[in-house]
Amino acid sequence: MAAQQLKQKLIQGETVYGTLIQHAVTPAMVDFIPDGALDFVIVTAEHNALDLADFLPLRYALASKGIACLARTHSREPDDVSKVCDSFDGVVVPYVEDYEHCKRLAAAAVYRPLKGAALDQVLAGGKWPSDKTEAYVTEQKCADTVFIPMIESVAGVENLDKICSIPGVQGVFVGPNDMTVSMGIPNEYDHPDLIAMLQKIIDTADMHHVAAGCWFGDEAQAVRTIRQGARLVVFSNDALMLKKAIEASFSNLRNG
Repeated sequence: MAAQQLKQKLIQGETVYGTLIQHAVTPAMVDFIPDGALDFVIVTAEHNALDLADFLPLRYALASKGIACLARTHSREPDDVSKVCDSFDGVVVPYVEDYEHCKRLAAAAVYRPLKGAALDQVLAGGKWPSDKTEAYVTEQKCADTVFIPMIESVAGVENLDKICSIPGVQGVFVGPNDMTVSMGIPNEYDHPDLIAMLQKIIDTADMHHVAAGCWFGDEAQAVRTIRQGARLVVFSNDALMLKKAIEASFSNLRNG
């Protein structure tokens, strides 16, 4: 139900709010998430020593609270995307910049379990093995699967119009570290060129009724991007929020 609600909000043009979880795998933590705060969580093993399977107990705990759980893969291989989508509500794939590659990734998410020649025929001309197969895949098996490619390079932006036209792309998500490195302005998240690039991404996605957004750990930067039209809001992560909470609390205590 959580995945269905998230997908419907994206399709209907609503703004959705989520965060990254990189370290917290204990399902009991879900009890401390305020009601109505999050539409989704992206669990990620991309930049740590964990495996995505470590987050499965958390995924089911989030479902009990009506929060969709997407998984960000480390791999950009279609078979790994299919595997993730069989266990989580959807997938976020890093560093997508090629149109044909993105078609394969999206198909692995929203056309599974089709593979091989049968999948090639669907991608080439929309020819399904049968009407029953098409109905099963699109209305049952993958009806609520959320697929989000990450746009993290100048090349990805150049191909964004075509990427957003791919069936199954519900949103595009910018990783600002990789994007600014690709642009030659590493980690300059307030740079006018990045702000202009985000506006271009948001506007291009909007033309295809696709939600766009960018990760930020700073509230002012996140609000600025929402005001630019971002509808896929991914704010902060578990470690950063814990760090800021501890800093604020103990700074007040130490300073009396």
